[in-house]
Amino acid sequence: MRTLISTAFVSLDGVVEAPGGEPGYRNSGWTFKDMEFLPEAYEIKGREEKEASALLFGRTSYEAFSPVWPDMEEFADYKPMPKYVVSTTLTEGDLVTNWGETTILRSLDDVAALKETEGGPILMHGSATLNRALSDAGLIDRYHLLVFPLLLGAGKRLFSETDKDAQKLKLLEHEAYANGIQLNVFDVVR
Repeated sequence: MRTLISTAFVSLDGVVEAPGGEPGYRNSGWTFKDMEFLPEAYEIKGREEKEASALLFGRTSYEAFSPVWPDMEEFADYKPMPKYVVSTTLTEGDLVTNWGETTILRSLDDVAALKETEGGPILMHGSATLNRALSDAGLIDRYHLLVFPLLLGAGKRLFSETDKDAQKLKLLEHEAYANGIQLNVFDVVR
């Protein structure tokens, strides 16, 4: 069974919306505004790229990343990896052609079936809506969270507000950096 890893930049109050400057969000670009850049705080990102064997996206994140990442040298290792997009509306004609094999999955059951296949870890960047649904369905195995020392208030959250039983997590790795960013790697306890 493959490991599904959710990786996210998240504010201390759980917001994941528009970390890179995406339009339409009041605090867009919060990961770099007034934030000292320390390369060591992002070391996990390089590891993820080397360890992942496939990428998973929700439609919105796919539409944001797919026009940009295929030609970016810093994401070159992602180009040959199989990619999966969970969407009920995308068609094959909506997929970019310069980013390797991409498969559209239509349901959470399709994601569960993908996890049952042979292969290494599946990495999910962004994809807030999909993250909430997969978490509620018990399909995420690990979280890689870079927590920023910010309170953003409104915005899309990483986790849903569904009333459910507590989900225990096991801390595997943590680090605090001089700029206030904290790395937290958690396994979901089953």
